[in-house]
Amino acid sequence: MTDRELRELSTEAEWRKAYPVMAQLRTHLDEETYLDYVREMADDGYRLFAAVVDGEVVSVAGVTTLLNMYDGRHAYVYDLVTDSERRSEGHGLALLSFVEDCARERGYDAVVLSSGLERTDAHRFYEERAGMERASYVYRQSLD
Repeated sequence: MTDRELRELSTEAEWRKAYPVMAQLRTHLDEETYLDYVREMADDGYRLFAAVVDGEVVSVAGVTTLLNMYDGRHAYVYDLVTDSERRSEGHGLALLSFVEDCARERGYDAVVLSSGLERTDAHRFYEERAGMERASYVYRQSLD
């Protein structure tokens, strides 16, 4: 059994260690842009959580708190990714469960995320392994 630590990453050095895993999901971000975004988003409540095995970040979740009329106060998961070499070892599910526990402890109403249409493996994971339900479609209008 692998010793897995689930925890918040709160320093820039820790955020930097998470970048190789985050870059597998956010392929358009170089490391400096990623760090700039995390710094700015952290000022607005964004938190980065990780599953760490033997000092190595193997799974990452970027989460914030939102409040709206349909989900109430909830943890919104912007990013959830497990290193491609470490998938199917339970790290993503453990990390998502950790986020759920943190949200439950704070009295939140839900944990919510959206997932790109092309990510069918992720959808299967959320629905079959994590027990989440598909609740809506997200629409986007680019302003460029």
